[in-house]
Amino acid sequence: MGNDNFNKSKYMTTNAGKKELNFFERADDLLRKKSYKEAAANYLNAILISREDAKSYFGLGMCYKNTKNYAKAIKYLDKAAQIDENYFEAYYELGICHLLEGIPCGAIKNFVRAVQVNPENPDAILQLGIAHEMCEEFDMALMIYQKLIENSPEYKKAYEHKSALLMKMNRYREASLVLNDLIRRSPSDTDAFAGIGVCFDKLGKRIEAQRYYRKFLQKNPLSSQAQFIKSRLEKLKSLSVEKVKKFSIV
Repeated sequence: MGNDNFNKSKYMTTNAGKKELNFFERADDLLRKKSYKEAAANYLNAILISREDAKSYFGLGMCYKNTKNYAKAIKYLDKAAQIDENYFEAYYELGICHLLEGIPCGAIKNFVRAVQVNPENPDAILQLGIAHEMCEEFDMALMIYQKLIENSPEYKKAYEHKSALLMKMNRYREASLVLNDLIRRSPSDTDAFAGIGVCFDKLGKRIEAQRYYRKFLQKNPLSSQAQFIKSRLEKLKSLSVEKVKKFSIV
């Protein structure tokens, strides 16, 4: 009768918890090593033991994301977010997977929730702007990028995306001002010189365009954009020469 006080259910729960932890830890290690198929199998084993483990659903979702099976990734990431309503990473990755799956408007609600959970994270705010931009809600995207610039003035991606969108909308003067602001904030970001050059080029201001193209080439002679900038610079020079010849003939 020495076993009368033996708590069988407690023993089994503890053992199950250890098994779940072992599967989860093994899965996390495999995920870090990019062994996605093996990681997914271990996350599934952890889930079979504990159906309410948000982190295992999240890990499983990330396995499918990394193998580009975005529909399944969304399914499991959504389950993780349902279990833990304050799971920032789950909402953020849900938004990313919706974008990758080509459903930007479906991404918006997840990025909104991510920002609500962690309002200080600039990446989530930026992705919210990108989602609105992909839904062709340009004014909303511009407003989000501007708010991000105001709240996180050192976050250069906000300047880059706002200026790129303004250029897409043929608002080159405004785009050049955003890029100038970026250079003032971050003098090391010399790629902005090329963007300003393009803006002036599009506005027909050849002298200003050449000046910024030269600045870019001085600072980034080995850039992947260098050849294009050199070609455009030579074209502008030839146009200037032709203009001078035309006036001299007259």
